[in-house]
Amino acid sequence: MEYGSKKVAAVAIKMALSESREEEARLKKEYAAGGISTAAVDYGGEFINSVQKIIERAVVAAKREGVIKEAHQEEGAIAGATREALSQIMPKAIGLNVGGKIGIARWHDHLSVAIFFGIGLLHLDEVGIGLGHRAV
Repeated sequence: MEYGSKKVAAVAIKMALSESREEEARLKKEYAAGGISTAAVDYGGEFINSVQKIIERAVVAAKREGVIKEAHQEEGAIAGATREALSQIMPKAIGLNVGGKIGIARWHDHLSVAIFFGIGLLHLDEVGIGLGHRAV
């Protein structure tokens, strides 16, 4: 089956929206049957101080789950797509805490990173989603 950037982006979003490790595993298996590699990783912390750690977590998760190889251009693609996704939620998140999940999906040369975070203080949360895509 052929997929394009829109389908791969939708899969990354679904991975970021998954609510448990069990759901992540089920989705990962389902998408793998269609040839789409996926990964997901949780994150929480103060936004400004966390940007580098979020990017590192995305790269490490993608390598650990076999979404990318340990190659400079593939690591750079994940880092760039993650940075793009972060830039989309940055206006809401500056100076606040974030918590949620990073979803990653790849099919051939299409690579997408989705970030779904609760943003705020205590129970006064806003919600933000960011999405980045790269061709590898």
